[in-house]
Amino acid sequence: MRSLLSFKQAALGAFALAICVAAAGAQTPSEINFGVISTEASVNQKKNWEPFVEAISKGTGLKVKAFYATDYAGVIEAMRFNKVHLAWFGNKSGMEAVDRAHGEVFAQVVSKDGSIGYYSQIIVRADSPFAKLDDILKCDKTLNFGIGDPNSTSGFLVPSSYVFAARDIDPKNCFKTVRNASHQANAMAVAHKQVDAATNNSEDLQRLENTAPDAHKQIRVIWTSPMIPLDPLVWRKDLDAGIKTRLYSFLLGYGRLGADSEVKSEREILANLIWSPFNPSSDRQLIPIRKLEANRDLMKVQAEIARIEQMEKQAESDPYQKRVAAFVAADQAHDKGAMKRMIAEFAADFASTH
Repeated sequence: MRSLLSFKQAALGAFALAICVAAAGAQTPSEINFGVISTEASVNQKKNWEPFVEAISKGTGLKVKAFYATDYAGVIEAMRFNKVHLAWFGNKSGMEAVDRAHGEVFAQVVSKDGSIGYYSQIIVRADSPFAKLDDILKCDKTLNFGIGDPNSTSGFLVPSSYVFAARDIDPKNCFKTVRNASHQANAMAVAHKQVDAATNNSEDLQRLENTAPDAHKQIRVIWTSPMIPLDPLVWRKDLDAGIKTRLYSFLLGYGRLGADSEVKSEREILANLIWSPFNPSSDRQLIPIRKLEANRDLMKVQAEIARIEQMEKQAESDPYQKRVAAFVAADQAHDKGAMKRMIAEFAADFASTH
């Protein structure tokens, strides 16, 4: 009887511990930090984002603050260390947040025109002599190139896959200089003749048209990618379930539900972000990006295998290999004179290369 009682007590204790652990695992922050990836200058982002963040606070009753970082990794790491609870990411940075920062996709951005996709692009100055992609891929190290943040989908991953890996080109070996910058910074660098070409995307060029119309007029697109899924909204998996429900209900209804005047006002706030109301989503949204990244890596491996196979062919007819074969034959024949001579020749070869 005592052993049965002890067993029951132990089971109840384990059950209570499990409940405590589960409760401790759910994050119930007093303040929600909303991460914003750095696609343009923070002064421009704050102007467009603060009204939206204030609307989230008002609509959910939660204290919500925007979190800005100088690069994408700053927002990813902030989510990883529980300094950011909810964020707007690109698909590549969203994938990093899901894989490394306890993130989970729950909604997808929809463009102002209702589309759910956008395009990576390569831009040049409007008066540039470069008319097509091949014109900037001579790889004679005379051109300066601007590429996106390493965690950017349209600024880095897509052009790395479709433009460079597909042609077995390393940008650092192709261009005079390669600089990483935000979409806005790269666009302005092209407009001001600081770089000859740069990566960008269709959404951020729309933003540039609003924030810097004169610079936008100085830019021309010479390459456009296949369509990319639009950005995810990501929250930490361990965020309190009640907070998730409040955020989800508000964000998915924002610009859709309520009085006509409210809906109109909310859509105007979203329009400043080049968006319309969000769609439901999940981590499945990232599958095409995972495939793209895997294909990029595969192309790099295939290119390396091709280089190694070329080295093998060259080695077959390499005079050095014939000299090695002659040395082995002299050794087997115990021809000490020939071996002594060849050893001296090999030593002289190594000495002459240092």
